[in-house]
Amino acid sequence: MKDPVFVIHGVANRDRDEFATAVSALAAATQVDMVPVHWGDLGAQDQFIDAALPNYRTDPDTLRDSEAPEPVRAEHFAADMPTGTIDEARQLSQVSTAVRAHLGAWNDGENEGLRNGDHHQLDPDQILEYVREAWVDTVWLRRTDDPQLLHETGRSLAHSLLDETDPEGDDSYQGLRGGGANGHDHLHSLVRRRLNDLDRVVGAAVQAMGARLNHAVRNRFGPGTTRFLGDVLVYQRHQDSVHARVRQVIDEVHPDLGRSPARPVRIVAHSLGGVIAVDMATATVPLWTESLVTFGSQSAFFHVCDPRGGQLTPYGGSMPVHLPASLNRWTNLWEPLDVLAFAASKVFLLHDGTAPVDLPVSHQASTGMWTHSAYWDLPYVVSVIGDVMRQG
Repeated sequence: MKDPVFVIHGVANRDRDEFATAVSALAAATQVDMVPVHWGDLGAQDQFIDAALPNYRTDPDTLRDSEAPEPVRAEHFAADMPTGTIDEARQLSQVSTAVRAHLGAWNDGENEGLRNGDHHQLDPDQILEYVREAWVDTVWLRRTDDPQLLHETGRSLAHSLLDETDPEGDDSYQGLRGGGANGHDHLHSLVRRRLNDLDRVVGAAVQAMGARLNHAVRNRFGPGTTRFLGDVLVYQRHQDSVHARVRQVIDEVHPDLGRSPARPVRIVAHSLGGVIAVDMATATVPLWTESLVTFGSQSAFFHVCDPRGGQLTPYGGSMPVHLPASLNRWTNLWEPLDVLAFAASKVFLLHDGTAPVDLPVSHQASTGMWTHSAYWDLPYVVSVIGDVMRQG
C-alpha cells in the first residue's frame, strides 16, 4: 500500500479543523489517501493588529491633536500627478467655458425678473485674465484635470462675483460698478480671493476623503494583510519551526518517510505551502520528494528575488537552476487571475533535464476576481492532483 500524500496549506489558514475538512474533501474527490499538514498556528499574529491602527474621529469637539489622522497634503497629491502632466490651457479653457456661460446668462438679462433690470455688466475676458494670473498660485486646483471639478470651479467663481455685484448687496457693488482703476483693482482682488477660497475647499475635501479612505483601508484590510503578508514574513524568519512541524506530521505516519530516496514522500501544496515544500526538498539535508503538486505558489518568484539557498544556485537570468534529485517530479498549476501564482518551468529544471510542468487553470466566472483560494474546489485541479498522485 502506498504512503499517503501530505497536503501543506498556504498563508492565512488559522483553523485546523477547517483545513482538515478541506483535505478530506480533496482526498475523497481524488481517491487518494491524504494527511493534512497544518502550520497556521505558527504564522503571523493578527489578533492585536488594531493596536497599530490610528484612531479616526470626525467630531471637531473631541478631536485632539494626538488623534488627528495625517492629512493628505498637496505635495503627496503632486507626487502622483505632477503639475507637468496637467495641461493648464485645457484647465483654464474648462473654467472659462463655465464662467462665460454663467456670466453670459446674467449679462443677457435672464435675471431681470430677480434683479429688476438693474445689474452690472461684468467682462468675462477681464475676469479670466485675472484667473490666469492667480491660477499658478493655487495648490489643489492646478493639479486636477477633472472636467466636472473645473466646471464647478468656474461656475462657483462666476456666481460669487455676481453676488458681489448685487445692487441690493453690500458696498462692493458700487466699487465694481464704478469701473476705472479702483473698480478693476477691486475685481482683480476679488477674483484672487474667491479662487483661493475655492482652492482651499478642494484641498479640504481631498484631505477629508483621503483620511477617511486611509482609515477604512487600514481597518478593513489590515487584519487580512497581516494574515497573508505576515505569514510570508514570519516564514522567512522562522523556517526551521515550520519545517519541523512538517517533519513532525510526516514522522507520525512513518519516521523513514522522506529521509532517503528509498522512501520519498508525495506532497500537494497551496501558495506558501509550495514554497515550504520546495525549500525542504532542496535543502542541504532534503526531504526526499517523489511527486510534488503546487497550485497558486511562488517558489520561482521567491528564488528570483532572493535565492533560497540549500542545494539551489542563484538564478542568473539565462539558464534555469537545476533542482537536485531529491525533488523528482513537480507539477505547478496557476490560474490567470491569481496574482500570487507564478510559473516554475523558466526558472527551474529537474535533475533529469526536464522542466517542471506548468499547467494553466481556466478561469471560472463563479470564482470571482479573487482566485487565490479557489483552486481547492476546481474540478481540473482535483483531476490533475489525482492523476499525478496515482502514477507509479
